[in-house]
Amino acid sequence: MSRALHFRDARIICPVAGERRGDLFVADGRIVDAADDAQVIDCRGALLAPAIVDLGVASIDHGAFRAGGIVRVGLMPDQRPVLDEPGIVQRSALIGRPNLWIHPIAAATRGLEGTDLAEMAICASAGARAVGTGRSWIADSGVMARVLAYARDLGLAVVVHSEDAGLVGDAVATEGETATRLGLSAAPALAEPIAIARDLMLAEAAGARLHLRQVTTAAGFDLVRAAKRRGVAVTCGITPAHLLLSDNAVSDFRTFTRLSPPLRAEEDRRAALAALADGTIDVLCSGHDPRGPEEKRLPFADASAGAAGAATLLPLALGLVRDDRVALPRLMAMLSRNPAAVLGIDTGSLQPGAEADLMLVDPDAPWQINADTLPGAAGNTPFDGLPVQGRVLRLFKGGRALA
Repeated sequence: MSRALHFRDARIICPVAGERRGDLFVADGRIVDAADDAQVIDCRGALLAPAIVDLGVASIDHGAFRAGGIVRVGLMPDQRPVLDEPGIVQRSALIGRPNLWIHPIAAATRGLEGTDLAEMAICASAGARAVGTGRSWIADSGVMARVLAYARDLGLAVVVHSEDAGLVGDAVATEGETATRLGLSAAPALAEPIAIARDLMLAEAAGARLHLRQVTTAAGFDLVRAAKRRGVAVTCGITPAHLLLSDNAVSDFRTFTRLSPPLRAEEDRRAALAALADGTIDVLCSGHDPRGPEEKRLPFADASAGAAGAATLLPLALGLVRDDRVALPRLMAMLSRNPAAVLGIDTGSLQPGAEADLMLVDPDAPWQINADTLPGAAGNTPFDGLPVQGRVLRLFKGGRALA
């Protein structure tokens, strides 16, 4: 058992209790009111907050997670092999411990093909914390209705990608001036709200929990707001890229901006910031999907979609606080407590009794995002070259310092 810890003179940010300046104690891997013979860590006013729970990562990337303050991840089902068998789910859940806890999102359908339901109950017993559609959308409404009903009976959320595949096809961008000028194959932004509307109605009818992994359009946010007012058990997430960038960033054919869903129009980006401000958005995630040069140094239409986001999630998120877009305690809820709730995990708090998953952060530390030196498997970030502030000083999992 690790030694008790005394964090002294910290700026403590708790999603439940708010912000205070003072001390925090850890013993036996949990937060306590006081601890004897504790190792003193002088925080000197640095931020002490729950470590990040990153919901919906595409791959396990220990270096990027460590740098980004992430100690738990919700792993997407579209792995190789697909997470649709209990043995695969169980192995995925165990491979990161003790430093990283992986919470698999099991495939809703076999092979993520959208036809036959996967063995959700057995996968849940093997460690799956949710079921999901991966990077695709289940086009068959009858199949989706059965997925939602089955997941409801198991007490699991259904994590979905919201784009109507019939409208998207092989498009690589959002319809609009930028795509037209560049000659890129494009799909209407309407593909997202159409998918969201269908899934919301089915989830409401089934009484199921639905998490929209990324909502990126004004019409999509309007649908989520209305559903929440009706009492539908829906949550939604977004990445910093869709909050801070529009499809204007694609103008020089930079493949680092080739994302899924694609970057939207400036009006949709402003709608995303409004949804952040009014509480419509519940989860801020990295969408971490590192891609090497063999997948990105290609013509835009041939490059793989995806970006490395884990190491930059926290500094980009802290920029939203500095710009008065969101208060710090709520930001930490979006990074920790809310994604944990989607996965059915009781973490993301600094209340006594909570597991001591902690990050100590210097919110003002300046640095520049550099794709060539970004920690992790690859540095394909659309924010390459951007000056940011905020670094993780120390990271703790269950009260144990991570090297």
